[in-house]
Amino acid sequence: VQLQASGGGLVQAGGSLRLSCAASGRTFSRYAMAWFRQAPGREREFVAAISASAGTTYYADSVKGRFTISRDNAKNTVSLQMNSLKPEDTAVYYCAARKTSFISTHEYDYWGQGTLVTVSS
Repeated sequence: VQLQASGGGLVQAGGSLRLSCAASGRTFSRYAMAWFRQAPGREREFVAAISASAGTTYYADSVKGRFTISRDNAKNTVSLQMNSLKPEDTAVYYCAARKTSFISTHEYDYWGQGTLVTVSS
């Protein structure tokens, strides 16, 4: 599986961005997907995950209520709608795929290249 993230950019605090991740291959619909982020000088952290069927989602406390993860299995895409952005959301955002339908906050098998989100105050 190859993953290509896009949609990052510069936005003011309080604004919104929508990240997308396009996946190759025929197995996308069987994989759980997630978004992680890594801020400068910090470790990569879990942001949100969605099960293969989209029946289950899970969010880090820091983004709960502001971010929404979704997927379109017909188009092999997963998205992250980010609202009410804060300067502390500034990071490189990565999409990831897991070779199982169930979500995890840390065990993923495939990773995209990342897209930079910068939130100005």
